[in-house]
Formats: sequence, C-alpha cells, structure tokens
Amino acid sequence: MNGEKNLEMLLKSMKPKHNLGEFVFCKTENLDQLNLSQIIMTFKEEESTTIITKKEVADQLNLDYSFIASWITLTVHSSLEAVGLTAAFSSALSENGISCNVVAAYYHDHIFVDKKDTDKAKGILNAFSK
Repeated sequence: MNGEKNLEMLLKSMKPKHNLGEFVFCKTENLDQLNLSQIIMTFKEEESTTIITKKEVADQLNLDYSFIASWITLTVHSSLEAVGLTAAFSSALSENGISCNVVAAYYHDHIFVDKKDTDKAKGILNAFSK
C-alpha cells in the first residue's frame, strides 16, 4: 500500500498521537549491550550509532543524553516521496519556538519535541486539521 502524497490531504489528516513516556537520544559503540525490543530507533552514523529509547532504559544502561523528549506520531500513512509535510509542520513549530527532531519511517512521521513543549506542539499540529 502506498502512502499519501498530497500535501493538503496529509496536513488535514495527520492526526497527531502523543506516545506516553519520556524519550532520549543516546549514542553507543556497542549494540550488543542493548535489548533491541526496548529501542525505538537506531541510526548508524560515522562517529557512532544513535539510538532513541525510553529515558528509563537509558538510565538503566547508564547511557548519556542531554535532551528529554516527547514523541508525537503523525498517524496518517505518508509516502516517503511526499513533498512539503516536514517543512510545513517544522516551520509551524519553529515559528512558535519549538525545536523538533523528525524521523520518517515507512508508514508514519515521528516528531520528538522537548518534554516541556508537548501540549503546545500538539495544539499546533492539531490546528492543521481544522
């Protein structure tokens, strides 16, 4: 099944969902120490492997982090070829002083915002469907 490509349709139907919990970005040199079922995402960079996981998992593993985030999923099935979705919501968040870290996965886009900005970010994202 192909995802939606029409920007107007994507924005009106993105239906943001807040995933409960606190999430952190960490780096690791050794994935062997990790239970991959507890990891939200891994991305291999030149310097190390970045992981996103729940804060309590990072704390248990003594992994360093500096940013505690909320995770918001746009529940619309967006195409990886869609143009403008990330620009639209990241601009709206930016205009309101909210930093976002975006992961585009196969079905959905996932947005990580500072924990303190959760409610404000949800309001901004929900405004697209009105």
